[in-house]
Amino acid sequence: MVAASETSPLTVLGSGSLTAYWRFQRAVVAAQLRAWLPPGGRILVDISGPQSSVASQAAAAGYAVLQVMPRLPAAAERSPGQRAARLETPRVPSARSVHRRRASSGRLVRVVADYSNLAFLADGSVDGVIADDGALSRHLMAEDVAAEIARVLRPGGQLLACVDSLVLGMSILAEQHHWAELTDLPQAEVVLVPWPDGRITRCFGPEQLVDLLTEAGLEVSWIRPRTVLSPSMVDHVLRRDPSAIMRLVRAELAAGAEDAGPAGAGNGTGSGENESFGIYLLAAARKPLARQPATRPSRSGADGPAAAPQAVG
Repeated sequence: MVAASETSPLTVLGSGSLTAYWRFQRAVVAAQLRAWLPPGGRILVDISGPQSSVASQAAAAGYAVLQVMPRLPAAAERSPGQRAARLETPRVPSARSVHRRRASSGRLVRVVADYSNLAFLADGSVDGVIADDGALSRHLMAEDVAAEIARVLRPGGQLLACVDSLVLGMSILAEQHHWAELTDLPQAEVVLVPWPDGRITRCFGPEQLVDLLTEAGLEVSWIRPRTVLSPSMVDHVLRRDPSAIMRLVRAELAAGAEDAGPAGAGNGTGSGENESFGIYLLAAARKPLARQPATRPSRSGADGPAAAPQAVG
């Protein structure tokens, strides 16, 4: 997490605490998830990792959620509404059985597995995938993850993904005085950025993110910054009035929706002119609906009467 790093692109705020801003961002994440949740879907897969709370939020909204994690949490941390299983070869409930057993409060199942290989899920078996908290950035071969996401989504299924942006990558490189790398960055097709603690993250610009998702077979609905409001402004407002957080969240959602614009507008990604700003980029995409097979025209006369049309569906 950026907030936990001594070297942060947000050091422009000086010695002031970022607690207020991170509280605001968590509220924005929850609101963006609620706005995205597929209205006609019930089964979701979350590959955001153990630091994210989106899986429990989606389950509380009434969805059956399969949370893929690198390891299980301690037993004491499990809530009564959650079930966890350590699986060498993961076995998860079928879509039909989950539909039969779902409750109005939703259901959360945790599975230990590598989220870049969802082989334990059948093709087209889930209604939505959540890849929040930089899941695609943490896996350097993000193409493999995107391909797995596209495979397990049903036709019309939805993806919500958040990635580290080039703005964040450039900030980290600048703080580490990697000026040569900054010079080469605009021409790079893949941008890998080392953190001071030894981690490496893959950063995306809007065009790179669109290419990643479309090459996996997904249609990008929109791309926008995770937050448009600046950390300094949010911090200033919340220091003066902590109760203003929900007004800021509503302002953020309105600004984000205006920035994203309608799907297919502008550059064809459904994103506005300012989508490259912000340290994180948020994207929504969908798996195209299956195309109906073309029907051959019926023939009459010498070959007999025309065949009755058949319903497809």
